[in-house]
Amino acid sequence: MTILAPVLIGLLYVCLNAFIREPHRRTVNAIMVGGAGAAYLSGGGLGVWEFPFVALMTYVAWRGLQSWTWIGIGWLLHTAWDVVHHLKGAPIIPFLPGSSHGCAICDPVIAVWALTGGWSVADLVRRLLPSSSPGDATAAGPGVGGATRTR
Repeated sequence: MTILAPVLIGLLYVCLNAFIREPHRRTVNAIMVGGAGAAYLSGGGLGVWEFPFVALMTYVAWRGLQSWTWIGIGWLLHTAWDVVHHLKGAPIIPFLPGSSHGCAICDPVIAVWALTGGWSVADLVRRLLPSSSPGDATAAGPGVGGATRTR
């Protein structure tokens, strides 16, 4: 459960993003990366080192306003920070000792999604399930895929 639950949370996050249309989906996710950068700021356990990380994540979030790649990079950076906190700092949720470990598993799921373009679930279904079979001329429309030609 310590691995499955964080993966499911990451997948739920990705699925819920399907309800946000582009370009707003990218903007919301850039803001989320910025927020994730400040998650450990109060009581994170690494003292002054929390501030440069917040500055870095603010920059990454700003770049993420225009690029899904930067959003993915932000989630990977946060994954690394989760690991550091799990090993040396305080957990992201103070009353859940393994929460930074869980976050370090959840964040790469979101990062992979962002690095592949932040698609919605509907986009994925359209990519994986073609609307017509290759030999179906009527579904493809006139002049496409072997449709008959008028003389």
